[in-house]
Amino acid sequence: MRILHTFGSALAIVLIGSVAFAQPTLATVRIGHEVLLNGKSVPPGTYQIRLTDEVATPAVGQSPRAEQWVEFLKGGQVVGRELASVIGAEEPRAVTPRPKGTTGTMKTDSARVEVLKGDEYVRVWITRNGEHYVINAPLVR
Repeated sequence: MRILHTFGSALAIVLIGSVAFAQPTLATVRIGHEVLLNGKSVPPGTYQIRLTDEVATPAVGQSPRAEQWVEFLKGGQVVGRELASVIGAEEPRAVTPRPKGTTGTMKTDSARVEVLKGDEYVRVWITRNGEHYVINAPLVR
C-alpha cells in the first residue's frame, strides 16, 4: 500500500510539473497568405501561436521583455517562429490612435490578422491577459 501511495504522489508531482511548465497558447489564428517566419516560408492556414521563454536582447531603455519569441504550430508541430513585440496594457493607446468617438480598451483575449497597407506584411495582433503581442511577417512574393 505504501508503494502505491508513493507512486501516486510521484505521478501527481509529474503531472503538476508538466502543467506548470507548459508554454501558453496565445491564440489560434487563420493566416490567408504565405508568409516568412524567421526567414522560413509558411503556407496559408490555421495556426496556434505559443509563447516561448526566449526573449531578444533589449535595446537601451526597453523593458527586458520588449520582444519575445513565439512559435506557430500546426497539428501540434512547430512550423515557424518569429519575434513578437510585447506591449504592456497601458501602452497601446500611445501606439495606435483610437478612432474618434470611441472609448475603452481592446477586447481581452482576442486576436486579429490583417494585411498591412502596401500588401507587404501580415500583422498578427494578440491581446492576452492584458498584454499585447504584435507579430509582423513579410508576405512571400
